[in-house]
Amino acid sequence: MPSPVIPALAALAAVAACTTTGSTSAAMRLGPDGRPLPVVYRIREGDVPQIQARMRESINAVRAQAGVAPVELSVELTSAAATHARDMSIQGRPWHFGSDGSSPIDRVARVGYRGEFLGETLSETYETEIQTLTAWLDQRDTRAILLDPRAREIGFAWHQEANGKLWWVLTTGVSNQPQALAAAAG
Repeated sequence: MPSPVIPALAALAAVAACTTTGSTSAAMRLGPDGRPLPVVYRIREGDVPQIQARMRESINAVRAQAGVAPVELSVELTSAAATHARDMSIQGRPWHFGSDGSSPIDRVARVGYRGEFLGETLSETYETEIQTLTAWLDQRDTRAILLDPRAREIGFAWHQEANGKLWWVLTTGVSNQPQALAAAAG
């Protein structure tokens, strides 16, 4: 039976081709071999709502293909994700523990999330959010977090270093009292 994720990955590639959020150098530069040099994906503060909405919409497209209910952005889960993205940058490694020894469960509790923490995906990269999502979907463990049928909310945030490196964090949960950011993001 063909995987429902493959058509969804094709849809993500199409979305990524159309994105204009984020900043790249206007003129393509070529290296000594005549090939294009990599361009750093820079995120401006004003890009935050569009990037969060695009990630939520992309995840929901994949979840719909898999027959799973959609998710909404949670203020609390996003706060926990943002805190951890910055902390991973300070630590210089992508992992699930904070510099204070905190776990993802500790972090979502600290921000007042009243639901159940389900999972967390991380990335240290120079790639866009859609490229990162595609990489997460290619791995069985992170794909399972994104497609968890119990999930109803996500937190999605990042920290970008001066050199352009991005630390992405996506946290999932299920709450009886969702406080979604959907109106602000979409």
